[in-house]
Amino acid sequence: MTISRVLVANRGEIAVRVIRACQALGLESVVAVSDADRDTLAARMATRAVCIGPARPAESYLKVEAIIAAALGTRCDAVHPGYGFLAEHPGIVEACEKHGLTFIGPRLESVREMGNKLLARKIAASHGIPVVPGSQKVQALDGALRAAEELGFPILIKAAGGGGGRGMKIVSDPGDLRHALETGAAEARIAFGDEALYIERYVANARHIEVQVLGDKFGNVVHLGERDCSLQRRYQKVIEESPAYSITQALRERICETAATLARKMEYENAGTVEFLVDQDTGAFYFLEMNTRIQVEHPVTEMVTGIDLVKEQIRVADGRRLGFTQGEVRFSGHAIECRINAESARHGFRPSPGPMIEWSPPEGPGVRVDTHCFPGYLVPPFYDSLLAKLLTHGASRQEAVERMHQALATFRVTGVETNIPFLRYLLNQRGYETGDVNTRWLEAQAEAFLTR
Repeated sequence: MTISRVLVANRGEIAVRVIRACQALGLESVVAVSDADRDTLAARMATRAVCIGPARPAESYLKVEAIIAAALGTRCDAVHPGYGFLAEHPGIVEACEKHGLTFIGPRLESVREMGNKLLARKIAASHGIPVVPGSQKVQALDGALRAAEELGFPILIKAAGGGGGRGMKIVSDPGDLRHALETGAAEARIAFGDEALYIERYVANARHIEVQVLGDKFGNVVHLGERDCSLQRRYQKVIEESPAYSITQALRERICETAATLARKMEYENAGTVEFLVDQDTGAFYFLEMNTRIQVEHPVTEMVTGIDLVKEQIRVADGRRLGFTQGEVRFSGHAIECRINAESARHGFRPSPGPMIEWSPPEGPGVRVDTHCFPGYLVPPFYDSLLAKLLTHGASRQEAVERMHQALATFRVTGVETNIPFLRYLLNQRGYETGDVNTRWLEAQAEAFLTR
């Protein structure tokens, strides 16, 4: 490989995950850490750790110049951004190109095109891919009201410059539109530096299905199947599965091929995820967005395909061809991922930072835990609350679910509170067992959990 040393420009479990992939490929790794992360598992595992600034992300993990200086100062060849922070920021890709560093991710053009949701919708539609009926950019109340009335209430206000639920508002009554536009624009401006909004028809009974794609520099593109990510709270995914368990095989094939088609048309390189909304009332599916990075939930795909996505990312960035064709991808069994967060579900999902006393994750057949935690780890208050991703795999969904029940029951954490009690509650609900859910189902379960 021409890449010999990788700067890991992230923290937490994804930093550990990238370091392990580097080790498996015989590469050195340098992890960029904030002051709060000097003694983390990633810092201990990497070939070297370098401090890039204070604990607050804006002064460390979100500073392009600090990341580039760390890479150049430690003689790295490449930068892996993980997910979140700068992973989908064109500035980090541009800076890597300027300074002769390999960015382990897609081309700058792809990051720019898919980073703006309005442009992404336009590109998808130009290739004949269905998009949720919606508007162009809305700038004033009058225009937004006309667009909303044309689409029909309820509608969904979305930020053009980003995702993660920031700036997103459901509006059922025209009288609420002004306030929703004002608060949505403010949230988008703070989160993305761009207050541009647009409107989509709100699909109430929807599933969120996404497809993992991989492309190389030689025009080869494959999909690695789909994931069902419908179980969300405040637009943040909580439980993910592969394969999707309540769609027909015909719909599965159409969605996966549509995702691969978009990636081919874009001449997409590296790992990406094409996200779709499935209207369960009509059977129609629509393009939502494309994430130009590795996803939090990528391990469920790894467990059903046996393909190491992070290693493939590094190989592709190094100029290698994909190691397999579409016909050589094999799917086996069913995988589930539960996100273990440091939060108190019984207190309204309040964050729970602090010193961790006991950390004893489960083990056993078909169980995988991706984490950066250990006994004595200090969970900082500055970042997201993800502690681990607990995964189970089985020959069937039933077996994977049974293994997840057992794994959650034996997961021991003290010192900080976690959402494990809530996850166990969810898995015991009839709707989860039967797959009779939609993207709003988990919100209702959270309310029931808090009031029981």
